[in-house]
Amino acid sequence: MHTTETKPVSYKELGFSNTREMFKAAMKDGYAVPAYNFNNMEQIQAIITACMKSRSPVILQVSKGARDYANATLLRWMGRGAMEMMKEQGTPVPAAMHLDHGDSFELCKSCIDSGFSSVMYDGSSLPYAENARITRQVVEYAHKFDVSVEAELGVLAGIEDEVSSEKSHYTDPAQVEDFVKKTGVDSLAISIGTSHGAYKFKVKPGESVPPLRFDILEEVEKRIPGFPIVLHGSSSVMPAYIDMINKYGGKMENAVGVPPEQLRRAAKSAVCKINIDSDGRLVMTAMIRKVFSEKPGEFDPRKYLGPAREELIKMYMDKNKDVLGSAGRV
Repeated sequence: MHTTETKPVSYKELGFSNTREMFKAAMKDGYAVPAYNFNNMEQIQAIITACMKSRSPVILQVSKGARDYANATLLRWMGRGAMEMMKEQGTPVPAAMHLDHGDSFELCKSCIDSGFSSVMYDGSSLPYAENARITRQVVEYAHKFDVSVEAELGVLAGIEDEVSSEKSHYTDPAQVEDFVKKTGVDSLAISIGTSHGAYKFKVKPGESVPPLRFDILEEVEKRIPGFPIVLHGSSSVMPAYIDMINKYGGKMENAVGVPPEQLRRAAKSAVCKINIDSDGRLVMTAMIRKVFSEKPGEFDPRKYLGPAREELIKMYMDKNKDVLGSAGRV
């Protein structure tokens, strides 16, 4: 369900920030801005609280599926409410509202018109020329309103929300310079081995997760020096939460993610935005299962969503401090 507003709403009226200044600061000081997905109140509360407490800029990410789930109008006001909450508490941090994996010009336009400060058009599964053409169309519209645009070259494997692909295709560094020039895009998501979902790699017991292709990242940096790079599918799928889910009745076998040390290395390069969604889902699921197992008679949503929210705050603060390096940057 899309917004019924006819007059575009400026993200500046809602209190959001553009990602361009965030990325400049991140590249200058060698960290990555966290991009956390949310679908409901507890998630956005946790993200905002964690970033206020750790003094980190943040990108609030909304997928097409989240927008349909929560209702476009309600979602926009949740974002506005988060900005007002920060002001009331006297510790605001820069926050962008971003469309994650927009699959059409129309969806990107709708988000821009409803107050998003950043949108991603994902045409990575299309032929190169078609991806470039539609990305350019989105850029031309977005830049009229000072909204920044992210695009993607290369395909990430895995399933998360409505984004799915059986195979990954690494980004071809030879294409990036031409793509950026043709489209005028503000940041570029590349494929160097991360993937969507909680089952990122097929590894047997005792095997190590294959390292990210830093050689591709380095070649991209050489070809478009100083240009903001984005990593999608970068949840670490933390074993403690997988163990908790399985302990309290879940069944998640062989779930594995990107090692934190590899993300730390990426965050010190041109990668200035790192997307994390699955880890948030896993934390919530683990804590809710724990409450239901220990207190099977509990039926008040506040009594199981509350502990999940508190654990989310802790996890996001740890990410900002120990993985992305964004803590203390505001």
